[in-house]
Amino acid sequence: MKYYILFGPPGAGKGTHAGAIAQKFNLRHVSTGELLRAEIAAGTPLGIRAKELMDAGNLVPDEVVEGMIENVFNSVKDVDGFLLDGYPRTIPQAEVLDKIVAARGESVSGVISIMIPDEEVHRRIARRAAIEGRADDASDATISHRIETYHAQTEPLIDFYKAEGKYHEVCGYPGTIEEVRERVLALVDSL
Repeated sequence: MKYYILFGPPGAGKGTHAGAIAQKFNLRHVSTGELLRAEIAAGTPLGIRAKELMDAGNLVPDEVVEGMIENVFNSVKDVDGFLLDGYPRTIPQAEVLDKIVAARGESVSGVISIMIPDEEVHRRIARRAAIEGRADDASDATISHRIETYHAQTEPLIDFYKAEGKYHEVCGYPGTIEEVRERVLALVDSL
C-alpha cells in the first residue's frame, strides 16, 4: 500500500491536481476538510465531537482528525494507496502519521510538494476568494497570516521528510495547470 502526502503552501494547486494523481495511480484522495464534513454529515461519534468543537469556535484536535484518517485507512478497499491532502500540517502530526502507518506494517511512501512563491500564493488566494465569494480569505491581512502560518507551522515538515529521504518537490509556478499537472504526475510516477 502506498501512502503519499500532497504538500505545498495554500493556493499551490493541491486540490487542483489531487484528483488526477488519485485517478492515475488508483489512490484514495483523503482531504481532511472533506473528511470532517463527511463525518459530521454522517453523524458519527467523531463527527459529532468535531461539530461540537467547531460550533464552539474551537479547532478540531489532532486526535479527532487522526481517528478519521485511520477510519479511512481501515475501511477503504480496492485502492493501491492513499493521497493525504491537508495532513499532516505539523511535525507532531507527521510523527503520529508515521506510527499509524507503521502499525499497518508500512511507511509513508513519499511527499509530493507543489511549490510556488509567496507572491503567487497571495495572488491565487485573493483571486480564489473573489471567484468563490470567500470573505474569510479576501483581506490582505488574512492572506498574509495564512502564509506566515504555513511558514511557521507547516514548512518545517520539509526538513522532517528530507531527513527521511521522502521529500520530493515540483515547481508549481510558472506554468499552466496542464504543464504543472504533467510535472506532478511525472514526479509521482518516478517514486
